[in-house]
Amino acid sequence: MTLTVTDLTIARGGMPVLAGVSFTLMAGHALILRGPNGVGKTTLLRTIAGLQPALGGQVTGAEDQIAYAAHSDGLKAMLSVRENLIFWAEVFGQTDIAPALVAFDLCDLADRLAGTLSAGQKRRLGLARLLVTGRPIWVLDEPTVSLDVASVEMFGTAVRAHLKQGGMALIATHIDLGLLDAKVLDVSPFIARREVPLGSSDEAFL
Repeated sequence: MTLTVTDLTIARGGMPVLAGVSFTLMAGHALILRGPNGVGKTTLLRTIAGLQPALGGQVTGAEDQIAYAAHSDGLKAMLSVRENLIFWAEVFGQTDIAPALVAFDLCDLADRLAGTLSAGQKRRLGLARLLVTGRPIWVLDEPTVSLDVASVEMFGTAVRAHLKQGGMALIATHIDLGLLDAKVLDVSPFIARREVPLGSSDEAFL
């Protein structure tokens, strides 16, 4: 399996931000996106995940294969930790949540309401959703927000296990996750010239 991004041009708020982005991500590998705040990393990830249209270029290999996680934990406050994971597993046609509970040290919290968790615990639960999707491509936007050092290592371990099983990870982060073989792509050279035209399809997202 391969995720290929070819000559991708993306916009935020109607203005082009990155143009000509191209890369290939193979099974078992991770790609780390870097660049200053506001350069367009989040917009790029959202476009690749299919959450907003591109102005130009192409993304192939992503169809129904991506699990996307960003700043929102995506939790239902009045459901327990277990019930939240069951909900998301069912959304993706999966049933087994036990590995997710173990991987993110949530077993002792399984019956706690998500709304009563600390910020770090909520983040761990939000990331645990990745393990119940069954999706091979993880697209992650600053996934370690609110995590302490031990939880960052926990997350890094989960990513490494995912890659070992043939998965892929595309991650915008400045944190060292211990992904020794991961390649790094600085998106700064792809900052768009403002004369790139606005596509009509982008206007629906303004």
